Amino acid sequence: MANICPYGHFTHAVVRGIPETFGKLAGGSQENGDISVDLAKAQRQFGCLTGALRQKVGLQLIEIPPDPNLPESWRIEDVAVIQGDTALITRPFKEQRHSEAEAVRRVMAELNVKVVEMGSEEGGSGGATLEGSDILFTGREFFVGISSHTNRSGAEVLADTFRDFAVSTVPVCGGARLKNICSMGGPDTIIISQSEGAKKTLRMMEQLTDHHYEVLTVPEDSAANCIYIRSSSKRDFLLHRPAEECPESISAFQKLQDYTLLPTACSEASKLAASLSSFCLLINRKHTCF
Repeated sequence: MANICPYGHFTHAVVRGIPETFGKLAGGSQENGDISVDLAKAQRQFGCLTGALRQKVGLQLIEIPPDPNLPESWRIEDVAVIQGDTALITRPFKEQRHSEAEAVRRVMAELNVKVVEMGSEEGGSGGATLEGSDILFTGREFFVGISSHTNRSGAEVLADTFRDFAVSTVPVCGGARLKNICSMGGPDTIIISQSEGAKKTLRMMEQLTDHHYEVLTVPEDSAANCIYIRSSSKRDFLLHRPAEECPESISAFQKLQDYTLLPTACSEASKLAASLSSFCLLINRKHTCF
């Protein structure tokens, strides 16, 4: 087991802007079925999220410009898994999304983060696939959700890359991706939806770990994905969905004593099965605990 800081210590956030093609699918011009998204509203919500990370939490923000030719590139969480000095460039299930990683590679080079590539196997129906939104890092270990986007071969690449940490695979029993149903709410706290599928996934996680995690259950699925950050001023911040989007879950967040709660809207991205954490890659370049 690696000797590391507790979960939540970050100095930088890497984000990518919302393109004019927001709502369309990689590799085609068709929108997501009958889903209607509001581009201007999505861009405002993105601006509020990045403003909170920079101005309220105090992270250094690196924003990659939007690319209309990469309509799903704002889901930057999917294309890399970063721990310590290493960034694993993942292989999203859709081959059309693979080029999203090029800009992320450049940012990692600027930050002197070592880049590890998954290899050259084809995505889709063959080879290893891995998306960051299927990966929950607790500060002690990785849980990888096996879903329609991430397979066991991808989890094996993650384990080979980060050998200092245990890597366990769990089925995604509720939601499209693992982090649609759970996220970290503190160094030892997992926030999870109360859906039956999420409870089943949590039971599997508890069986596979030697560590005891506190569990904060929220009644709404979309409330389960939050962003927890321990700032350099030793304040605990939690970005979570606002009362307008998840009214039944606010009382659960208020149980987190001494936290600074930052309600952050995500309604438009949520229509596309994305979450708050989908928008950012969090990095600690100080290598020290705050």
